Amino acid sequence: MNIAFDCLPGGLQKAVTMSFDDGKLADVRLAELFRRYGIRGTFHYNSANIGRDTYVTEEQIRKIGEYHEISAHGATHPFLERLPVPMAVQEIMDDRRRLEPLAGRPVRGMSYPYGTYSQPLKEALRASGIEYSRTIQNTAEFDLPQDFMEWHPTCHQSHDLDGLWQRFYNKKKHIRVFYLWGHSYEFDRDHSWDRMERFCEKISGLDNIWYATNQEIVDYVTAMRRIVVSLDRSSVYNPSALDVWILVENEPVRIPGGATVTLKK
Repeated sequence: MNIAFDCLPGGLQKAVTMSFDDGKLADVRLAELFRRYGIRGTFHYNSANIGRDTYVTEEQIRKIGEYHEISAHGATHPFLERLPVPMAVQEIMDDRRRLEPLAGRPVRGMSYPYGTYSQPLKEALRASGIEYSRTIQNTAEFDLPQDFMEWHPTCHQSHDLDGLWQRFYNKKKHIRVFYLWGHSYEFDRDHSWDRMERFCEKISGLDNIWYATNQEIVDYVTAMRRIVVSLDRSSVYNPSALDVWILVENEPVRIPGGATVTLKK
């Protein structure tokens, strides 16, 4: 029996996620733009800047977090890999400590300030409860990362979004993720709000796309990678709480959280 771990929720194979850094006031406008078009975003904050001039307030973060994901970006936005590892970890823990009451849930992800990192830093952050971190290494591709602590995005907001989207949308088979990152204040600086809104309108409301936050994708893929298949491929066990979809003879099959499913031959 042919079994493939190649499905997102609902048997879909394409996802879109957005990721924006630094917490400038333009985040409020961007978060509402995404919400209006049914697009889910992840907003990465430097907690030491909350409420300062040109930065979002605690109340604005709470409002954004009602629909989007609140994530860490280092309390003071340092080059984390240049710090002693305990200090670097403390930066993220300080960020989490202030952000979690605003998010209303544990903060489990981040983006690297300046996009820089090291192997010891990755290992220490993972041991401290961080499950993913985004870099700024644009790939112009749509593959899932092997290591979510080095999650390279598809593109920056200034890139050829329409061209990349067309290539993404035309991909057949296999899980693909269109991952866009940037800074909301760049839309003010570059006078590019209209361009972003046109793009959001173009990609919204499609029934073959999963619109997800960064953490939702991590949670689902983690659950998918934990699936256990019997030696004769007659049954599948899902030890996680999330429902997972797999392909059985090229047809999507839902494996409910905590369930064992006997496959039809």
